[in-house]
Order: sequence, then C-alpha cells, then structure tokens
Amino acid sequence: MLKLILASLILFTTISVENPTLADLSWMSGDWQTAAGGRRQIEEHWTAAAGGSMMGVSRTVAGDKTVEFEYLRIEQREDGIYYVAHPKARCPGADFKLTRASASEAVFENPQHDFPKRIIYRKTDDGLTASIDGGEGSKSVSFVFKKMK
Repeated sequence: MLKLILASLILFTTISVENPTLADLSWMSGDWQTAAGGRRQIEEHWTAAAGGSMMGVSRTVAGDKTVEFEYLRIEQREDGIYYVAHPKARCPGADFKLTRASASEAVFENPQHDFPKRIIYRKTDDGLTASIDGGEGSKSVSFVFKKMK
C-alpha cells in the first residue's frame, strides 16, 4: 500500500500542467537563500501571484558587498506566461517563455538569448533549485535555495 501511495505522489508531481496559470507557480513564492558559509550567498524573494504577475528580486552578496542584483517578474500575457529578468536593472528585460510546467517544475526558454537560454525552477522536499543553461543537453549551473527564516 505504501508503494502505491508513493507512486501516486511521484506521478502527481510530474504530471504536466496543460494550460498553466500563475497560480500553478505559487510554490515559487517566498523568501529563499543559498547556504551560508560559501564565497557568495544568493537570496531570491518572490511575491504571491496577484494582478497577473509575480514580482521577484535577487541579490548576491560576497563578503560585505552586493556583487550582483536582478529585478524579476513572471507575468501572464495573451500568448503565455513569461519570466522577465532585468540583471543590474537593465531595460528592457530579457523574456523567457514558460514552455513546461508541473506541480514541482517550471521551465522558461528563450532560444535567441545569448546565455542563459533556459531557466528552470524545481520544488524540492526542503527548498527550491534554480538552474540556468544554454539549452537542452548543455551544461547547467544550479543554485540550491532553502526557505529563509
């Protein structure tokens, strides 16, 4: 019986959402932080979905200095959901369209962008992992986040 329950839970978290909404990405909202003690610590803060968007901000701190920051948003448009990144507050931002979503994963892609071409968020048992890469099959860089206290 336990195996059946576990198999059902695994299947539920991997089922693709056919017509995803911002509400389907609500698991991304909250305050997230990479592990302390490394050379750099990264924070991401995501608001709940409201008004057709989720707002985010990212900050990377090395020592006692902010070395990178980024304004982020995920927004509903007529043709889909987009992740819009503004590294160092650059305008216009870079758009990445949501191409795949499930109860525990969101994949945003922009094949014309230099790097990254994909941004992937995954819900884990105890946090969130964000990965960037140059497209399917390329080397990726991942950032493991835990809920901030």
